[in-house]
Amino acid sequence: QVQLVESGGGLVQAGGSLRLSCAASGRTFNSYTMGWFRQASGKEREFVTAISRSGVSTYYSDSVKGRFTISRDNAKNTLYLQMNSLRPEDTAVYYCAAGRLQLARTARDYDYWGQGTQVTVSS
Repeated sequence: QVQLVESGGGLVQAGGSLRLSCAASGRTFNSYTMGWFRQASGKEREFVTAISRSGVSTYYSDSVKGRFTISRDNAKNTLYLQMNSLRPEDTAVYYCAAGRLQLARTARDYDYWGQGTQVTVSS
């Protein structure tokens, strides 16, 4: 079992940057694909990005490609999301998730979830 705890959310102006972290418990972090999802108020949870177990492969949704970067440090059991050029439409609760399916892009393919961290981008 994996426990995930996100941090790093906050309020930022449009065009600014934030870095989210997701700390994982357990010794099997590097056996999971990791992903970031987000959920804006009144909307369904949305896939943002995923990274392979080794960290070599990544996949991004079109809405964040070129602005967000996912990375992981398996030695530290930590997942990161660097978010640049933030827009008001990026405002949401951001969740990290762990799953067994390589570079999965749907929420049902992830087995473990963090509690989420709020990101608010003001215009």
